[in-house]
Amino acid sequence: MSYAAYKMMHWPTTIDTCVSGFVTHSRSESAHLPQLHTDDLDSDWPSRRRRGGGIGPTPNLIVASGNVLELYVVRVQEEGARSSGELKRGGVMDGVAGASLELVCHYRLHGNVESMGVLSVEGGDDSRRRDSIILAFKDAKISVLEFDDSIHGLRTSSMHCFEGPDWRHLKRGRESFARGPLVKVDPQGRCGGVLVYDLQMIILKAAQAGSALVQDEDAFGSGAAISAHIASSYIINLRDLDMKHVKDFIFVHDYIEPVVVVLHERELTWAGRVVWKHHTCMISALSISTTLKQPTLIWSIGNLPHDAYKLLAVPSPIGGVLVIGVNTIHYHSESASCALALNSYAASVDSSQELPRATFSVELDAANATWLLKDVALLSTKTGELLLLTLVYDGRVVQRLDLSKSKASVLTSDITTLGNSFFFLGSRLGDSLLVQFTSGLGSSMLSPGLKEEVGDIEGDLPSAKRLKVSSSDALQDMVSGEELSLYSSAPNNAESSQVKTFSFTVRDSLINVGPLKDFAYGLRINADANATGISKQSNYELVCCSGHGKNGALCVLQQSIRPEMITEVELPGCKGIWTVYHKNARSHSVDSLKMASDDEYHAYLIISMEARTMVLETADHLTEVTESVDYFVQGRTIAAGNLFGRRRVVQVFERGARILDGSFMTQDLSFGGSNSETGRSESSTVMHVSIVDPYVLVRMADGSIQILVGDPSACTVSVNTPSAFQSSTKSVSACTLYHDKGPEPWLRKTSTDAWLSTGISEAIDGADSGAHEQGDIYCVVCYETGALEIFDVPNFNSVFFVDKFVSGKTHLLDTCTGEPAKDMMKGVKEEVAGAGRKESTQNMKVVELTMLRWSGRHSRPFLFGILTDGTILCYHAYLFEGPDGTSKLEDSVSAQNSVGASSISASRLRNLRFVRVPLDTYTREETSSETSCQRITTFKNISGYQGFFLSGSRPAWFMVFRERLRVHPQLCDGSIVAFTVLHTVNCNHGLIYVTSQGNLKICHLSSVSSYDNYWPVQKIPLKGTPHQVTYFAERNLYPLIVSVPVQKPVNQVLSSLVDQEVGHQIENHNLSSDEIHRTYSVDEFEVRILEPSNGPWQVKATIPMQTSENALTVRMVSLFNTSTKENETLLAVGTAYVQGEDVAARGRILLFSVVKNPENSQILVSEVYSKELKGAISALASLQGHLLIASGPKIILHKWTGTELTGVAFSDAPPLYVVSLNIVKNFILLGDIHKSIYFLSWKEQGAQLSLLAKDFASLDCFSTEFLIDGSTLSLVVSDEQKNVQIFYYAPKMSESWKGQKLLSRAEFHVGALVTKFMRLQMLSPSLDRSGAAPVSDKTNRFALLFGTLDGSIGCIAPLDELTFRRLQSLQKKLVDAVPHVAGLNPKSFRQFRSDGKAHRPGPESIVDCEMLSYYEMIPLEEQVEIAQQIGTTRAQILSNLNDLTLGTSFL
Repeated sequence: MSYAAYKMMHWPTTIDTCVSGFVTHSRSESAHLPQLHTDDLDSDWPSRRRRGGGIGPTPNLIVASGNVLELYVVRVQEEGARSSGELKRGGVMDGVAGASLELVCHYRLHGNVESMGVLSVEGGDDSRRRDSIILAFKDAKISVLEFDDSIHGLRTSSMHCFEGPDWRHLKRGRESFARGPLVKVDPQGRCGGVLVYDLQMIILKAAQAGSALVQDEDAFGSGAAISAHIASSYIINLRDLDMKHVKDFIFVHDYIEPVVVVLHERELTWAGRVVWKHHTCMISALSISTTLKQPTLIWSIGNLPHDAYKLLAVPSPIGGVLVIGVNTIHYHSESASCALALNSYAASVDSSQELPRATFSVELDAANATWLLKDVALLSTKTGELLLLTLVYDGRVVQRLDLSKSKASVLTSDITTLGNSFFFLGSRLGDSLLVQFTSGLGSSMLSPGLKEEVGDIEGDLPSAKRLKVSSSDALQDMVSGEELSLYSSAPNNAESSQVKTFSFTVRDSLINVGPLKDFAYGLRINADANATGISKQSNYELVCCSGHGKNGALCVLQQSIRPEMITEVELPGCKGIWTVYHKNARSHSVDSLKMASDDEYHAYLIISMEARTMVLETADHLTEVTESVDYFVQGRTIAAGNLFGRRRVVQVFERGARILDGSFMTQDLSFGGSNSETGRSESSTVMHVSIVDPYVLVRMADGSIQILVGDPSACTVSVNTPSAFQSSTKSVSACTLYHDKGPEPWLRKTSTDAWLSTGISEAIDGADSGAHEQGDIYCVVCYETGALEIFDVPNFNSVFFVDKFVSGKTHLLDTCTGEPAKDMMKGVKEEVAGAGRKESTQNMKVVELTMLRWSGRHSRPFLFGILTDGTILCYHAYLFEGPDGTSKLEDSVSAQNSVGASSISASRLRNLRFVRVPLDTYTREETSSETSCQRITTFKNISGYQGFFLSGSRPAWFMVFRERLRVHPQLCDGSIVAFTVLHTVNCNHGLIYVTSQGNLKICHLSSVSSYDNYWPVQKIPLKGTPHQVTYFAERNLYPLIVSVPVQKPVNQVLSSLVDQEVGHQIENHNLSSDEIHRTYSVDEFEVRILEPSNGPWQVKATIPMQTSENALTVRMVSLFNTSTKENETLLAVGTAYVQGEDVAARGRILLFSVVKNPENSQILVSEVYSKELKGAISALASLQGHLLIASGPKIILHKWTGTELTGVAFSDAPPLYVVSLNIVKNFILLGDIHKSIYFLSWKEQGAQLSLLAKDFASLDCFSTEFLIDGSTLSLVVSDEQKNVQIFYYAPKMSESWKGQKLLSRAEFHVGALVTKFMRLQMLSPSLDRSGAAPVSDKTNRFALLFGTLDGSIGCIAPLDELTFRRLQSLQKKLVDAVPHVAGLNPKSFRQFRSDGKAHRPGPESIVDCEMLSYYEMIPLEEQVEIAQQIGTTRAQILSNLNDLTLGTSFL
């Protein structure tokens, strides 16, 4: 194989850094709802509504996970506004009933974000300028991004790079640096600072508001928003200011010029020297004059503890800086200073004066902090506790610090405050949380009745079911709404003499599956034993060890959805299914309509066969009523749906339509009988139908369209041809109706004369207005030429036109006003014909079109188009008010009365734009089916989820969460021809689909999985840290190593650290009496055996380890028993005694048999063998019936007699510690923690392990595995610099030194620490394409699935040379053809990082599919152009990419 492809399948979810800022909106146009002031509301709540203004403007949240950057906006639901009617999570607090994060944009960068800052703008809450995001990347790259409304995304405003030959002097000869660049920003937005290369500070000077670079505030009339940006940059060398070891720096508040405080250490110390040398840190305040470019030292304070590591700038009016250390917190400003000791290890400089102590003991290493109020900081400790630090001050003098405990929460990696009511806990180890807080003085804010409600809101709300499933145990800690109080009494300060109370409530959480330490690949519970080909893959799931401590969990990941089946029926020849409601005249009042519409059961199921239609009644059972109803049953049905508030059913068939009331026909229509004599012409055959109450849009086979207009008062329908299409020759290739629901239809905001009704309200009779949820209806049409047009209904005025929709540009905007001229159409035709020489794009047209907007106060419509070749174009609408439009919506409201009705016809959606959304997780079909089968079926509520289902040969679920589309394929049944929702007594909010084999299945979605993730995930909390998991296939069990922290007395811990053989007594004389009685946290290890089940998984057995014994590895091994001459499958555990550096290392090998008791299906685990060995047993594997053990510096091969392991061969190859061990046939690959990889073989006849070859470089391995491609064997290794290398063994090559040295085949920078590779057989694409010739004869092809510490999952798959060369030349083209976010270069990101060690560059024989995924996102014409330049075709490239996706869809 010399070639491979690197492909990401699940992107990182661990949040490393998060910041907040007004990026998508300014403080004045905060994205909030108007405040609701109702009388009964105010009487309940004290009048202390946070400065009278509710919760104030809330900034955006920007999070970075690995190389993924996401920008969210916080959507707040006020208490009075019942938008969704369901109770939100967390109860009511401060007038807010709920808050959630909504995704604005999501980018995958070519580089990991090391640190992030927000360049904010001076100005109060009415400031109209916006903030920018500063990102810093490894070594010294800085990008400044601002939000651009016109593209609804981030745009790079400046880039600063301090790498390369010109800047080599900044490194001062060093190659490796402990940390990447660190960004901090002046709170008043005058400049930013970035610390690079440990001692160089880059000052980024912001452009002043009045300067020529920025237009004046008056420029807002044009509608363009102004973001802060950087004018220039320069470097300060901190070494010149006599600073040696910089730990942290920060900009402080309240100075006329920017002032930066630097925390640095004059001379280093270490744990063994602390007794003599302890207060080594100091802080220095430098005034940064951006004009003189010369810093001046204002003040400095020395003698700070050596373990101080973090600075926190105190907000104005107090000012100053907090220095956070492990055992102390210090406050310093020019005028005052005070300190607080956190535990008994805190020492003052001269140990004479005593530091004030906190009321409890805590250690603050690895803490994160943010400010809740101007004098209260929130600290999150390493155990996940939240602490509140209050500054007790008088004027500007801080008198003392008060620390108090608060709730327990998730283990955080970063915290940020969002406005004055929310904070966000970003976590690498658990789910990240959005928390609302409120603070009051004196008595509790919540009235007693409310308080209880908040307390148990998590308990029994049916609507909170979905949240409860996804919520990890960390949420439960925080959700209970108990109060926490801070008592502080300063006599002369009125504000702090009262009690400050804080209440918290969790509002939203982002799922995290990282860090993935290990995973196993096993069968799902509902696996289908008869499945073959690609549908067999959906039998498997990935069980991953993730999280740490109390956030530890097993994550069960499934790439494809497998619905849980209720029943199935054979039903060959089915073409479509629909469910309809039937409402008789019983309920005309609006209230009952409103209540019933959400939960009404379906009445009929209509099934269309090839030449007939079946009708079934959906009561308690499905019963066929085809004979007794007036439905058209002699031919196939094209579509069916409800009209007139569900009082009538409309059924459309090939030649006509029927309106039915229940089972009785009230009207029969036929199409095109009059204008065509034969009645059998093309124009009268219906191809496609779209139903939106009270209209039905019908597309005929010849490309003409007709509309059925309903009259709600009489419940009758009349057929019209829309005026715009009567004389027209334009042939329509796809069309749909779009209902813009709700009291404030979204599209009206985009019209230039907003808030005007477009004539639909007259068509609605008052009694039914509740059922229609009044709104506007539009008709979206695609022509054969590839243009798209939107009309309003029923007038059919054109409101939006896009010329080349089919080419898939990244942004769509209204291109022409009025009707497109006829000669313009001719021009398009010629242009397309000219392109025919390259590759025919002219037959590319849109075959299906859908525009949807799901429920939600701020939701925006999505537009989907399916092209002839199966490509799906997905667009998300957004609002952009260009300079020509009215400046703000308010103006147009006031103008509403003066504008006459005449202007309605001219109203265009001029401010409507669409941005293209990438769908790279979706595998497209090779060929689209020629039948007019509708592939998109929308659902509003299947088990509480909303989205649409795409049927066809690659069926997939598209679900919408927080305005983001999540695509989950469904592989388990192969091709699906029809799908519909079903809501009956026995199938609550379920679904029906029909497979191409002719099985009709009634199912519901599994409720244990959470779908708001790249893959559906089920989290099983363990309340401990999982370390390694393995799969026991015969019994379907998962043995798993878990460690749980246990508090133990110090003297017990000390006695375990003594070598028992030598028999030392412990000397207690250097311990004081209170220290002996202290407790110390020790990890206790156990092996749990879990059995998968639908709910929480059951622990079937637990194997405890001895004290201070760590289980390092667990594996199922198959051993050949030499006495009984049979193979046995045993559970093997390798352990190590961890007793400190004074005790010689020992370990145990344990073998267990696992049997299932057939009577009560209990698992019996019995120990078969245990033996103590020298050295830790870090890896195990079974090799041809023998057991291979890595014990300390040796690897020993044992044979199993049934009672005893006896060594038969050993090898001293790895000198340090074996990290991973892999076996293929009789070849062994082992990775060492520091000495790279070794390749050995085992010979049975001479009973010897011989070293074949090794890698001579030093490499800190993380994991290894064999990559098999046909008959070629390669060795893959990942290292701690986040690289992956592929080696091969070639003893005949001269550079391999007669075979001693492994040669490099490829190297690649993944950008995440790969902890585990798993070898899985690839599917050959020929299995899937029935009848096609086999593509490749290599069936013995294996790809490697890998998991990383960032929570990402990907694979490395072998490629044949032809495909590789094609994709590699495409990749090189795309580097220049695509604009990259933040200006990062993909080539430099993927280069091998050696961190200053000598490294000879290897070949680049890996293609990066992350880069290739851009190909489908560029416009069609450019795709064809690029394919032609590299000498291939677009179809060939897409087919290669598709085969790769299919071959690696393992789950």
